Parts: sequence; structure tokens; C-alpha cells
Amino acid sequence: MDFTFTEEQQAATEAAKAVFSGVAPDGVPSPALVPGAVAEDIDRPLWAGLASGDLLSLTLSPEHGGAGLDLVALCLVLRESAKVLARVPLLETSAVAMTLQRYGNPGLAADLLPRVGRGELVLTVGANGRSGHDPAELAVTARREATADATPADKAPGNGTSTSTSTDPADANAEGNGDADINTDDGWVLDGTQSAVPWAQAADWIAIPAHTDGGRPVVALVQPAQDGVTLAEQVSTNGERFAEVRLESVRIDGRALIDGAGAWEWLRALLTTGTCALALGLGEAVLAMTSQYTGKREQFGFPVATFQAVAVQAADRYIDLRAMEVTLWQAAWRISTGAFGALPAEGDIAVAKIWASDGVRRVVQTAQHLHGGFGADTDYPLHRFHAWAKQIELSLGPAAAHEEALGSLLAAHLLG
Repeated sequence: MDFTFTEEQQAATEAAKAVFSGVAPDGVPSPALVPGAVAEDIDRPLWAGLASGDLLSLTLSPEHGGAGLDLVALCLVLRESAKVLARVPLLETSAVAMTLQRYGNPGLAADLLPRVGRGELVLTVGANGRSGHDPAELAVTARREATADATPADKAPGNGTSTSTSTDPADANAEGNGDADINTDDGWVLDGTQSAVPWAQAADWIAIPAHTDGGRPVVALVQPAQDGVTLAEQVSTNGERFAEVRLESVRIDGRALIDGAGAWEWLRALLTTGTCALALGLGEAVLAMTSQYTGKREQFGFPVATFQAVAVQAADRYIDLRAMEVTLWQAAWRISTGAFGALPAEGDIAVAKIWASDGVRRVVQTAQHLHGGFGADTDYPLHRFHAWAKQIELSLGPAAAHEEALGSLLAAHLLG
């Protein structure tokens, strides 16, 4: 097996390191010291830096001004972003853009994606549903506005040229970019609520998972200023601005509805795998911080890092990080290549998220323990990483939720 990254992927990593090198995790007030959000907006200078470094267009095709790289490259960049707690919706924007490019209306993609790559547009997505426990697509309904000759919504093949019913994120047959089966003059009406939408107030477009009358999942693109869209203020565990997006008879045209088979599953897979990359980068930064601290902190005339009890705990967390890393790349590789496996790609994604959620929690807990009371000092950055780690751990479902999903996959695909 060759685990070496390609030259293009390595170049993306180096570019990311250069852009993030000037970012300080304590550049905004501590979430422990402010009653609301730590800032009103995303880090706009950093967003501009990502655009100038061609990192916002990394996964866009050349026809949209991008480099045409894959999810592995994006995860390498996300890994670096988490090491400095970058306050930008890089994951959300990239995942929505990749989904629009793969499944969406070509005309809308041509209008939006070049602007995304230049940093002119911010995209986000509501992936938590109403409560964070039920499937996100069930929280919003999408119904076609009545027209005399409209094709029934749940019989239309979709925006794509493929009519495959596969929902495996790694299944190349599930993609399609054509819009021949959708009349873009047809309108759709959205009703429902998506909670905890990251940086919705700063976004130009929000991707909303929804379901049609027949229960088919779709992804709708809406703008915060549209009639019927209301943003209720929410604050995340790490102190960032989230919003509850309420939709009341929100009308969109046909090209803003991505209804190709597997589109929402693909978007959710990108988000989940990207979240695992964030967990890995954050965990690596925290373990490095802990190593530096225990190497300088002395008791009885010796650095505490030399004590066996400290070294063993740090070694256990290093093993956690290596497990998080290998399961992340397995999931990203399956999605990027469509490679066959004993289980669908959802199985690898679930395994990666289980390790990411449990692993990042164990890493920050051990770091707090080895730092002693210093870890809770608001003048020291560790408490910020702890808050971000808790947010990442629970995003898109905790480990238990993915263990349940993995169990269902194992039951449906008998091995051996």
C-alpha cells in the first residue's frame, strides 16, 4: 500500500500552512468570557487569504476556475485549519460547492462556483434538522408549485442525467449534472426549520436538506434575504454564530433545487468526513501543546513529561490520533475514488466519525488533566480548543449515533 499524498495534495497542504501561519487561536474573545458569540462575522481577512491562495477553488473543476482536486486534498487543508481554530466556513462552503458541481443545475453552477472560488460568496448548510437527533431532510418539506403540465415531484428523474437510485456517496452512478428533466420555470415551496446552521448570518446561500411529498430527499439552495426566510440567533459551544433557519412558504425556482439521486447523501458524507479532518487537526495541535507544556513543567527537579504516568497517557492519545488519521483517509479515499468495499462507503464514514468523536474528546480531556488547572486558564488557549473539540465531537452526530448506523450496515451486508 502507498499512503503517499500526490504532489498536488502536498502542494495544497503547504499552501494551507502558509495561509494559516498568521492566524492566532486567541484572535477573538474567549467563549468562556462573553455571553453571546465571540464575533459578529467570520474571519474575512482569512477568507480573502484562502481565496488568494486558491484554496476556496481547490475542489472546483477547471471550467469553474478550480484545481479539480478531490476530498483528500480538502481534508488536508481542513486539518491545517483546525490547528489554528480558523473561523471560516471552509468545510461548509466547499461541501456545498462540490455538491452543486456534481449534482446541480449547470447554469446555476456556472453562475455561482467561480464566485465561490474567488471568495465572493459564502455558502453554508443546515445539516442538523430541527433537533439534531432526527434526519435533517425530515425537518423541511419541499413541494412543487401546482402547474398544469408539471411532472409529479417524486416521479421526476431529477436534475441529473442518471436515474440511479443508489445513495452510496462513493457510487459514481449516482451523479448527474444535466437539467433536462426539470423545468426551471417550475417553482418549489419550502416549509420547516433547520437548527444550528453554521455562520448562516454571514452566508450568501444556504443549502437546506428537505423531503418531497413522497419522502425523497433533496437539497434546496436559499438566500437568507428571501421572503419567508427567518434567521433566529443561536450560539455554538465554541462561541460562533449559528442560526435557526425558519422557512415559511419560501419559493425557489427549479434550478435551485438539487434533486439528483444521492445528492443529499453525498453532501452529508462530505460534511461528516470533513468534520473528521477538523477533529484530527485539532487533536494534533492539542497533543503538541501538551507535549510542550509537560516538557517544560517540572516537579521534583524533572520535567513531568519524563514521568511514566504522564508519558503513558500521552502515548495513548497519540495512538488515538493515528487511528483517527487512518480511518479519515480510508473514508475520504472511498468517497473520492468510488472504490469497492465489503461495506458501502457509509461504513467507512461511520468508522471515521466514531474515532473522530471519541478520539478528540479523549485527547482534550487528557490534555486538560496533564496541564492541571492551567488548562482552564482563559489566558491560555487550551480551553478554546476544548470548546471547539466538544462542538466537533457532536457535529453530525456523536460516536453512538454512528455506531448505530454502522450496526445497521453490518446487519444489512453480511460479511464472510
